[in-house]
Amino acid sequence: MVSLSEALLGGAPPEEIERIPLPEEHLAAHLRAEDSDMFRGVGDKDVRKSLRVGPVPAPEPAPDEVVVAVMASSINYNTVWSAMFEPIPTFRFLQQFARQGGWATRHDLPYHVVGSDGAGVIVRTGSGVRRWRVGDHVVISPAYVDDQEPASHADGMLGAEQRAWGFETNFGGLAEYTVVRASQLVPKPAHLTWEEAASNTLCAGTAYRMLVSDRGARMKQGDVVLVWGAAGGLGGYAVQFVRNGGGIPIGVVSSESKAEVLRALGCDIVINREEFGLTGDLSADPDQVIEVGRRLGRIIRERVGRDPDIVFEHVGRATFGISVFVVRRGGVVVTCGSSTGYNHVFDNRYLWMKLKRVIGSHVANLQEQWETNRLIAMGSVATTMSAVYPLAEVAEAGRLVQTNRHVGKVAVLCMAPEPGLGVSDHELRARIGEQRVAPLRGFSAGPTTGER
Repeated sequence: MVSLSEALLGGAPPEEIERIPLPEEHLAAHLRAEDSDMFRGVGDKDVRKSLRVGPVPAPEPAPDEVVVAVMASSINYNTVWSAMFEPIPTFRFLQQFARQGGWATRHDLPYHVVGSDGAGVIVRTGSGVRRWRVGDHVVISPAYVDDQEPASHADGMLGAEQRAWGFETNFGGLAEYTVVRASQLVPKPAHLTWEEAASNTLCAGTAYRMLVSDRGARMKQGDVVLVWGAAGGLGGYAVQFVRNGGGIPIGVVSSESKAEVLRALGCDIVINREEFGLTGDLSADPDQVIEVGRRLGRIIRERVGRDPDIVFEHVGRATFGISVFVVRRGGVVVTCGSSTGYNHVFDNRYLWMKLKRVIGSHVANLQEQWETNRLIAMGSVATTMSAVYPLAEVAEAGRLVQTNRHVGKVAVLCMAPEPGLGVSDHELRARIGEQRVAPLRGFSAGPTTGER
């Protein structure tokens, strides 16, 4: 009998996939609990020392879960945090989750399979799954929602037990197989390869909620939107949503090469951090924060004629004070993360006296993910994937993101043996055009798998 991976890669029909036994173990990128203190007192917490690839036991799916053969995944900054064991080791999240009892106890293990993106094929469905079938091609939302919490029925992200899959749960996407709740599933866009599809869900959904959703900044036509880290995964999608929605994106980058990336995404107004003197974390010097903010504000007004209506924030401590200062009177700073530090410092006078608002935003609920995916499936939003690594080199991919040497998203091939597989609508792909499907592919900060 052929193995399940051979059958999947050979295009076996659903009935054959169901007949083949699941493997008892599979390869996965994981962290070990025994390594949690390895970076204590170390300046450079190099994730290549903590991210390991090796066999792990296959978990049993709960009744509301499916088993997905992961063809590809990608690197998000939460995987970098996990591998640095910051701000706390994620094993504490797994222990906390396990206290719920029942199926949650599976997650408390001495290893943590990480990764919060994935694209692949359903190979098993739990007894309670109705809307999905074996053989379906899917992408996975990272929002792990408790549907028995009342708040979840107002907004899936409001439940106290909502978790980030592969960060606050085990069995993440950087593996050959994963188990996910049926409420995490979204149809894979047919014109994308596995690695392209796997690069979208977390960052694109997060950016959509922050800017477009009625739970975010509620961007409208003509809005000026300042996007920090605009050449990264989140920023690349933010720029597209602003442009598509009739807004004016202003991208902030750290180099001229990254400015070229933004122009490829249709962002005409690009500002290099050196232009306004942002060279590091200025939060310890409030006067310097305001001075840098004034310089940035002058540049923005020179180029678009007015202050930003919205600031798209995810950098955190190093930029947050500037964001609060530079956004217009009555404007919005929307934030979803803090890659440079969580303890934000800002001059509150510019918030309260100018009636500005700060909105916290986290991932996206399932409806927002489906709306995001619809735009991607139509070709209205392009993948920001730039580099592709094999699973065996996931630690190098993580290091690329950790040191900010990447652009867009860095994909990881899991079960897919090579890039370029998984397209089921070649006609749509040809109609959209290769350059528009993946415009950042030529801007890779690291070599693609085919060049290794």
